[in-house]
Amino acid sequence: MAGEGERRIPRFSSPAEIKQRLAAVSYLADEAVAMTVYLADRLEKPILCEGPAGVGKTALGKGIAAITGHKLTRLQCYEGLDEAKALYEWNYKKQLLRIQADSDQRDWHKVEQDIFTEDFLLARPLLAAIRSPEPVVLLIDEVDRVEVETEALLLELLSEWQVSIPELGTITATRPPLVVLTSNNTRELSEALKRRCLFLHMDYPDLEREQQIVRARIPEIDATLAEQIARVVRTIRALDLKKPPSVSETLDWARTLLLLGVERIDSEVTRKTLSLLLKYQQDIEKVGRSPL
Repeated sequence: MAGEGERRIPRFSSPAEIKQRLAAVSYLADEAVAMTVYLADRLEKPILCEGPAGVGKTALGKGIAAITGHKLTRLQCYEGLDEAKALYEWNYKKQLLRIQADSDQRDWHKVEQDIFTEDFLLARPLLAAIRSPEPVVLLIDEVDRVEVETEALLLELLSEWQVSIPELGTITATRPPLVVLTSNNTRELSEALKRRCLFLHMDYPDLEREQQIVRARIPEIDATLAEQIARVVRTIRALDLKKPPSVSETLDWARTLLLLGVERIDSEVTRKTLSLLLKYQQDIEKVGRSPL
C-alpha cells in the first residue's frame, strides 16, 4: 500500500503528552480519553465516542485537530444522509454537457469512459479525507442518526482506509486519517461498525472536573463562582429530567452569570436563568419547584 512507511510515524509519544497538549487548547482530557487517543494513533483505528449530548465528544475531535495541526474534515450525520452526500457523487450537469458536446460520437463506450473520470467526480467528506495529501482528522458526528444502510458505507473506509468507486476503482489513503465518530446512543450501532473502532464512553464530568472545565474555558471567572456553578449543575442533573444540562450549557450559563455580574449564586438567580441550562419547559418547572 502506498505510504506504508509514513503511516507508521506516530503523532504522539504518550498519553501524558496528549493530556498536556489538549489542556493547552482548553480541553481537559481524563486518563481514559488520553489513552484511547494514543492507541487510536498507534493502532490506526477509529475512536467511537458514545455518551450523552454535550459532554465533549465533538470537541475531542476538534481538539485533536488543533493539537496536531491536521485539517479537520467533518461529516455531520442526519437522517436521510446517503452516499452522494457522505462519499461522492458525479457532476451530472457537467457530464450532460460533455455528452452533448460529443453528440456526434458513435462509440458510446468511449463517451462513457470520458465522463466517468476525475474531472467529473465530486468528493464529499469521507472521500475527501481519504484522498487528502495532507494529514486529516475526520470527525463523523452523530453517526447514530443515520440509517443502518448508510452506516454500512463506513465499513470499508474504517477497516481498509479505502473507498471503492465502480467507475474508477479503489482509492486508498496515503496516510489514514485519525477518525473520531460520535454517538448520542439514540440507537444501537451495528456490531460490524463497533468492531472497527476503539470504544470510548464519555459521561458528564464529576464536580471537580466540571469546575476545571469552566475555569479552563472561561479564565476570567472566579474560582468560587466556578465551584458554585458546578455544584448547582450537578444538583440539577440528579433530578429526573428529560434533558439534563450538558457541559456546553454549563459554560453558557457561566458566561451569562459573568455577564450579569453575579458573584454568588442563589435560588433566585438560578431560577431566573434556568433557560440557559434547560431546554424543555417541563424541566424548567420541575427544577423551579426543587430546592437548590
